[in-house]
Amino acid sequence: MVPLVVLPARIIGIGRPRPAELERPFGSDMSRITKRVLAGIAASSAALLVFGFVLFAVTVTRDRDGVPAVADGIVVLTGGELRVAEGARLLGLGKGRRLLISGVNPRTGRHDLHRLTGLPDAQFDCCVDLGYIARDTVGNASETKTWAESHHYATLIVVTSSYHMPRGLAELQIEMPGIRLIPHPVTPRSMRQGAWWLNAFSTRVLLAEYVKYLPAALRLAAARLVRTVDDDALAGRPAAINGKI
Repeated sequence: MVPLVVLPARIIGIGRPRPAELERPFGSDMSRITKRVLAGIAASSAALLVFGFVLFAVTVTRDRDGVPAVADGIVVLTGGELRVAEGARLLGLGKGRRLLISGVNPRTGRHDLHRLTGLPDAQFDCCVDLGYIARDTVGNASETKTWAESHHYATLIVVTSSYHMPRGLAELQIEMPGIRLIPHPVTPRSMRQGAWWLNAFSTRVLLAEYVKYLPAALRLAAARLVRTVDDDALAGRPAAINGKI
């Protein structure tokens, strides 16, 4: 009979810990999960931005015909073709009492703008105001606010290029939350030449404007949130004073 030899458990490997390379530390698992979550967030954000750009481009390149309703005043945000002429046309149709051309180049004189508008001398002299202070869209909004308040206007027709309209409205709404704005976009000739995604120039213009629009939209959302909080606080203050909560 072969004698039975009993070996210690540690010699035959029973109960011995697994090699370190086979172990999966908890911290390593969490790191992989975090990376996957961050990658998913980045991919979702990128897809949302692309979708937003396509929606933005389709919206601003859509033709809009017709004449806006009558307003107190008309404001043209300069910087693109056809804007001044279209604003003057609306003034000639009686769609507003006065016209502000905001952001005029300092080297452009009143006579030059008179020629661009094509308005009669009497109407141009009495009813057209030129703003030379604004240098960008934020400046346009500030200049328009001063003008509208000086004339006690409650409604304005806003004339600017179609691709610039979303940002223009956002900046104006930040400055003038109590004034009703009626957009009247003007489609540049370059945007009318076929599909925008087949035109490299149009695509670059739209993409650049979309990148500028996003911060303005965020600031508008923040301004509205602050106003809502302030309104709620003011509405609750009398109740608190009277002991009613």
